[in-house]
Amino acid sequence: MRDRGPKVKAGIGIGGAGLLCGPSRSASPTSMLTSASLPRDSLRSRDVPAPPPNRTVVSTEPIRILGIDPGLRKTGWGLISVHGTKLSYVACGLVQSDGDLDLALRLKQLYDGLAEIVRTWAPDEVSVEETFVNKDAQATLKLGHARAMALIVPALAGLPVAGYGANQVKKTVVGVGHAEKAQVAAMVRVLLPKAEPKSADAADALAIAIAHAHHRKARSLTAALMAGA
Repeated sequence: MRDRGPKVKAGIGIGGAGLLCGPSRSASPTSMLTSASLPRDSLRSRDVPAPPPNRTVVSTEPIRILGIDPGLRKTGWGLISVHGTKLSYVACGLVQSDGDLDLALRLKQLYDGLAEIVRTWAPDEVSVEETFVNKDAQATLKLGHARAMALIVPALAGLPVAGYGANQVKKTVVGVGHAEKAQVAAMVRVLLPKAEPKSADAADALAIAIAHAHHRKARSLTAALMAGA
């Protein structure tokens, strides 16, 4: 009986998991050698070319995503943790402004409230819903002011900020771009069983965070490609 030598197991990373597999029967001893077991001179030879560098960096640490649903009277916020494909609820709530105050003071209240949330919960990334333009130009302008606070607070903290339209968020979370708020809230509870948002604004903010969790890898890849172009 021929001695086939010791079996060699090679680890292949698939989606962050390790899959162990043995060599095929037709594999030669040379083909089973890894780059770590070969001297540098061997890697330069034509028979055993050096493997290409792995440019993909996979984070094994949980990522905290803060979703913000901007509004001048009520700004909803929701924080989730993403570890691989697992989503976990962390916290959610509202930042409110006093309607009796001038616009500048109301915006300051939103700014201070969001800044406190960023300091307290330390998110890694932030996603903000884009402004919905309606027939009331004055209301749209005020909403734009509130969204500016939601953008500037994480930006000043050095956090990456992404924007998503309302229909994109609904389609990602519910599967339908024109879903009702009740449907969004129901799916948020399905995806985050421990979440108990007390308002529709907080539920929408969690949905915005979930949408970013689904799209963040594609955004990172696009940004990397644009940077290398």
